[in-house]
Amino acid sequence: MADIELVADEPDFVIAHKAAGISFHSESEVGFVVQLEKQLGCKLYAVHRLDKVTSGLLILAKSSAAANKLSQLFAERKIDKAYLALITDKPKKKQGWIKGDMGKARRGAYKLLKTSENPAITRFYSISVAPGLRACILKPFTGKTHQLRVALKSLSAPILGDELYGGQSADRVYLHAYALRFIWQGVVRQYIIKPSPQQHFTELFQHEEFAKWQNPWQLEW
Repeated sequence: MADIELVADEPDFVIAHKAAGISFHSESEVGFVVQLEKQLGCKLYAVHRLDKVTSGLLILAKSSAAANKLSQLFAERKIDKAYLALITDKPKKKQGWIKGDMGKARRGAYKLLKTSENPAITRFYSISVAPGLRACILKPFTGKTHQLRVALKSLSAPILGDELYGGQSADRVYLHAYALRFIWQGVVRQYIIKPSPQQHFTELFQHEEFAKWQNPWQLEW
């Protein structure tokens, strides 16, 4: 099994790149956390997670104290995240807010409700990158299960490969945790990584409009 790509190895935490299709927790001793612990030879503490189908950046703490501080940053919404997604259907709108409570649907899926008592909140931009293919950059302001997958489904534009939510069949679910930003010990930390392999994401990265997304924090969120 290939080594997990490390984006940063800091005294208190690591930033690692999870591939699509790898479970976060152990499945027959091959989970992402277990593999990375073996690779680094130390215990790691989870502070957030990604769906099995989602690739991208993950923070893992090196101590329980660091885990508590990072978990607090997540709870206080002080860790900014940006995701990339590909869709094949034209969304009901090209950019803006997606807000609403989330309720359980069938087969382990969720749906966006019209109520807003404890809403999932997402903001996004999208561009056309090829005939029948659009790319989205999304910033979740809350951390609900399947939030971004449900958000795009609610716009009648499920993520490419996300068959649970009605997306077209593909070699993977095209959702990627692209960027992270937070303050740690008084210093702004920013991490960005493109998916590898790029597969259909290549069409986005070759598009001239992608230049605006190279630093997602310059967009108006």
